[in-house]
Amino acid sequence: MSGVAKYLSAVALSAAAFLSPALAAEETEALGDADNGAVIFRKCQSCHAVGPDAKNKVGPQLNEVFGRKAGAIEGFRYSDGLIREGNNGLVWDYEHLDAYLNNPKALVSDTRMNFRGLKDEQERHDVLAYLRQFSASPRDIPEAQPTAIPKEIELSDEILAIVGDPEYGEYLSSECTTCHQRDGGDEGIPSITQWATEDFVTAMHAYKEKIRPHPVMQMMAGRLTDEEIAALAAYFAALED
Repeated sequence: MSGVAKYLSAVALSAAAFLSPALAAEETEALGDADNGAVIFRKCQSCHAVGPDAKNKVGPQLNEVFGRKAGAIEGFRYSDGLIREGNNGLVWDYEHLDAYLNNPKALVSDTRMNFRGLKDEQERHDVLAYLRQFSASPRDIPEAQPTAIPKEIELSDEILAIVGDPEYGEYLSSECTTCHQRDGGDEGIPSITQWATEDFVTAMHAYKEKIRPHPVMQMMAGRLTDEEIAALAAYFAALED
């Protein structure tokens, strides 16, 4: 038996402990087209490896990524942002992997992952179906809670079209600058100065919908209206560091 076959056989045996073979096949298919995902994953191969003998490259290897705490592979040099989000509770389940593939910097603002994201939803599902073959955590396939209904931040055109008032944003910013430095300094807390407005708005709505893990930010974003988020985005985008 080849190395790939042995690896996938072990994954299948683990999944069988939770699902009947027929149900497992049906639900994995519902996730996406793994064969097409393998083709799309070629875009990622310059930085990431997956499968037997996969090793860290520019990015971490992706075996067993489902269910793994962010920033958890020992010996890999992660960005401070990923380590921070992992410490705040970010775990790579279906929901968060989908959100990260869609817009890495919206989920982890200071990630070093230099990739604009896969905007096509089906392509993301196909890549996740492919990666799922190399993880042995059946709780993370779509039919299992908490990932039965994958969520992502797809903001409406109306929200993205809101033009924020930077003066109002300055008025609202005092709570933000309790932690984030106006001068763009980054000492354990990421800078939000001169952050692109769309990225700022997307990130705040991700906190508001509890896709980004951070209880304090979830609470603060949850109190803000769409107009207030837009105002803060306009203010911090215009700040000079």
